[in-house]
Amino acid sequence: MISLDALDALVRLCPPPAEPPRAVDWAQAERALGTALPADYKQLVETYGDGIFDDAVWLLVPGSAYSDCDLHAQTAERDEILAGLWEFEAKPAGLLEAGARVLPWAFEEGTGAFLYWLVRPGQHPDEWTVLYNEGRGPLWEDHAMGCVAFLLAVLTGTAETEYFGYLCEVLKPTEHRFLTADQTLGAARR
Repeated sequence: MISLDALDALVRLCPPPAEPPRAVDWAQAERALGTALPADYKQLVETYGDGIFDDAVWLLVPGSAYSDCDLHAQTAERDEILAGLWEFEAKPAGLLEAGARVLPWAFEEGTGAFLYWLVRPGQHPDEWTVLYNEGRGPLWEDHAMGCVAFLLAVLTGTAETEYFGYLCEVLKPTEHRFLTADQTLGAARR
């Protein structure tokens, strides 16, 4: 599901930081998670790093200096939260398959909503699709595409979603922007 065209279109739409982001040790990150990660996500992280698209979508990155943006910290936190939630709330249909799980890759500013990959047994990471959870409610949306294609669809207003419509309808960005976590949250001590 790798789409270099989607990443190229995203870069044209929303220019990445002038300074390249900090390098990620992908082998170590994947060992810590116990799974490989999609190639389009790795390219997204290598292009942008941790930060926020259009003041709305925060990208999680392995080893971020900010726990809110750290893929590992958010994975552990979301696993704990969802395990408690699913004791009394139904899991989304995609998670009913034995061994299926979710892995967060981004979250929506100020809403509690997360974007996850649906990780299914025996499925290559490049085939993972996106699940959106509204965060403060039981609703989940399934999107049959990878993270870069979904992010591009959200920013261009073409995503078929009940959420994110405000990006095009309310914010009406005349140009899209990405701010690094350091720019938004203040330089972290590394």
